[in-house]
Amino acid sequence: MSDRISNRSASRRSVLKGGVAAGAALAMPAIISSKALASSGEINILMWSDYLPDTFIKTFQDGTGIKLNYTGVGSNEEIINKLKATKGRGFDICSPTNNRSLQWQPLELLQPFDMSKVEIDKVNPAMAKIGSTDWAFTDGAIYWVPHIWGTEGIAWRTDKFKPAGELPSYGDVWKDENAGKTMGRGHSMMLGAGLYMETIGELEPGSVWKAYKSIEDMTPIWTKITDWCIARKKNIKVLWNDADTQKNGLLNEGVIVGQTWDGPPLALKNSGEPVMYAAPVEGAMAWVDGMAIPSGAENIDQIYEFLKYAYNPEYAGEAIDHHGYNSPVNGADKFAGASYAKNFAEAYPGAALENLNPWPAEPQWYADARTEFVNKFTSA
Repeated sequence: MSDRISNRSASRRSVLKGGVAAGAALAMPAIISSKALASSGEINILMWSDYLPDTFIKTFQDGTGIKLNYTGVGSNEEIINKLKATKGRGFDICSPTNNRSLQWQPLELLQPFDMSKVEIDKVNPAMAKIGSTDWAFTDGAIYWVPHIWGTEGIAWRTDKFKPAGELPSYGDVWKDENAGKTMGRGHSMMLGAGLYMETIGELEPGSVWKAYKSIEDMTPIWTKITDWCIARKKNIKVLWNDADTQKNGLLNEGVIVGQTWDGPPLALKNSGEPVMYAAPVEGAMAWVDGMAIPSGAENIDQIYEFLKYAYNPEYAGEAIDHHGYNSPVNGADKFAGASYAKNFAEAYPGAALENLNPWPAEPQWYADARTEFVNKFTSA
């Protein structure tokens, strides 16, 4: 086993399995500073489209008197492009994913947190550490703190599809027997196809992760993945780009199995729909979405009031029932509904947590090259 694989396995255990362990006691209610209430009284947040349920927004606004202006997004590229266009102005908080630090650092579109105002001790330590390692852009400064974590795996209609084994496979999305009834997101669905190709001998084991080393390593691997996916493109019905597209595919577009985030299908499951989500046999892709402060943020005091609410176990736990993802806040799971623990156990049975695949840090050259491969696939 190479050093890379060993480190990746350790990361799975420390970051992700640690994230689901129960924390400690219930946090005290957020204390609202008079300075925040006396200032402009609003905060502008650029965040993934399903992360702030109405119940959380109402609790925050009623408790602080601060108006929350919420702009939803569906991809990291959208976050980056919006802030590049405004030169870091217009938003007080944005929500990049942990593995995008190499893309953000050279842009200089973020400012560091005043960590004396962040209750980081309320967060799973392994996830909090991501900010002080991958996102410590300048000495002693932290530009990212964790907010929500989850995975990308396989969702399906329980009334129309049944996995061949205990766990589904990324390959289920591409199989001829499911043709015209599957969905996925371009770049991650192709990566999932690569992991499946490794199991059937179409790629050497470890190829998908080797592709992150250099453009020379990536090109032949992703060329094979792209050609394989193009040959089976007719089997894909829906290419999704956000949470709502995933839900609509499962409910209204005839999709019986798809590669999705965990939150949307689990939210459907909670509402009584015949939908299931689970880590595939190849290992679910795991991520931690965080919070960062754009360089042109204006409502600074309100940012730290928002963080107090985001890191309150009761509020974070209640939000879990609406968005379907997981919270890094210690003890948040204790305030989720009864279905949360059941859903989590069914989504990650057996050794599924040990087999999670953390998204590797993604340099800009990799993202640019991958976009070219994805465009070739989608335009084929």
